[in-house]
Amino acid sequence: MKTIKDLNRSLLARVLRVEFLLALMAFSLLAVCAQATEWKEKVLYSFQGGIQGGKDGAVPAGGVVFDKAGNLYGATSDGGDGCTSSGCGTVYQLVPPATKNAAWTENILHMFAGTDGSSPEGGLILDTKENLYGTTAYGGTGDCLLFGSKVGCGTVYEMVPPKTKNGVWTEEVLYSFLGDKDGQFPVGDLVFDKAGNLYGATQFGGGYGSCDSPFYKHCGTIFELIAPKTEGGQWTEKVLYGFKSGKDGANPNGGLIFDSKGAIYGTTYAGGDHICSVAGFVGCGTFYQLVPPVKKGGSWTEQVFHRFAVGFPSNGAGPNGSLVFDTEGRIYGTAVAGGSGRSDGVVFRLAISGGRWTERVVHSLQGQDGQVPRSGLTLDSLGNLYGTASGGASTGGGSVFKLSSLGSGGGKWRFTVLHVFTGAPDGSYPAARLTFDNFGNLYSTTQESGTGQNCGSYGCGTVFKVWP
Repeated sequence: MKTIKDLNRSLLARVLRVEFLLALMAFSLLAVCAQATEWKEKVLYSFQGGIQGGKDGAVPAGGVVFDKAGNLYGATSDGGDGCTSSGCGTVYQLVPPATKNAAWTENILHMFAGTDGSSPEGGLILDTKENLYGTTAYGGTGDCLLFGSKVGCGTVYEMVPPKTKNGVWTEEVLYSFLGDKDGQFPVGDLVFDKAGNLYGATQFGGGYGSCDSPFYKHCGTIFELIAPKTEGGQWTEKVLYGFKSGKDGANPNGGLIFDSKGAIYGTTYAGGDHICSVAGFVGCGTFYQLVPPVKKGGSWTEQVFHRFAVGFPSNGAGPNGSLVFDTEGRIYGTAVAGGSGRSDGVVFRLAISGGRWTERVVHSLQGQDGQVPRSGLTLDSLGNLYGTASGGASTGGGSVFKLSSLGSGGGKWRFTVLHVFTGAPDGSYPAARLTFDNFGNLYSTTQESGTGQNCGSYGCGTVFKVWP
């Protein structure tokens, strides 16, 4: 009998993979021609999966973060030994080797069991005390159903480091979503405000619209988790905005950003006012702002600044979230579809011009340089952008790319492929944001390939490093 995890590791991820494979069938292998450069790549760890009693992770969710000691942390959607044959997911640590060329060491910090969360769908963030925070798409105490079975509505969790060396990390569920008017299916990375409160998005719930009936209810929320005033106290959740599936957007992404006045900026994967279907959702997506209330206890106000659209050429469809500001106040992001030529996705810029936000396509992916960019971008100190494409390139396994700024105005860019994933024993299908170390090296994850043998034909995924 198939489990919920077997049927729906993530409905969104599965549909995206189907679209990717269909595109790949029509894609004849091409030589990488986008000014490929000789960056090096190394797989730091290959996940082995949790099938048949194994306790390792599988299918990384989001990227990785560093602590002060140089250890890496992340989460996996599958693996561990709880819930189902493929596991409910894990939180892991990778410890760097003591000697050059030795292997990184993986430690499983937590295996989700369902009631405390299931299937992480976002990466981790660190606070100043090096506590870790993340989300799970399912699990918790909420009553949400899928395929007739109770799967929970998702959670926000914290991982607390041990007080003594070699001690055990402790997981605490900060909030279990309730669905319906509350949120359901949290996705993407969380973000802190200056007061230590957490903000994120749920793709469903919120009480408005019908965006994926009969599987999920409503069209998503932006939520705040208010930190307790005393250590060990209870966090309080507040829904800041519920999307209605029309012109205001639907199915919001995580990876929110703040401006200096406390306003929130983000994207919705679907919705808007243009006819467009991306991975089964209606609408091409939006770029919006949420403005905090003037008076305490008031409502946040949403304003849509841009609605994505298809056409010839298209300005992108299905934005991914995890936006990033540059030093001039311009915002950059990616979308999984649209663009000129093959409609393989775009890198876009949003900037204020003439008193209003306008969008410009910085680069349209063309298959040979990558397809379907599912992650946000990382900005370096020189204003260059780094990202990943989940498919395409010469092997179909995806790529790591760089966009070099050729002027202070942000109008001209040079696109460079830094690495093409080749499948096992290398990774494939990167879908997470890149992270810099202190030496300018980049780290992230792939959801597939590696050396793991317990995850079917796709493989269990990897953590990798690329460097010049």
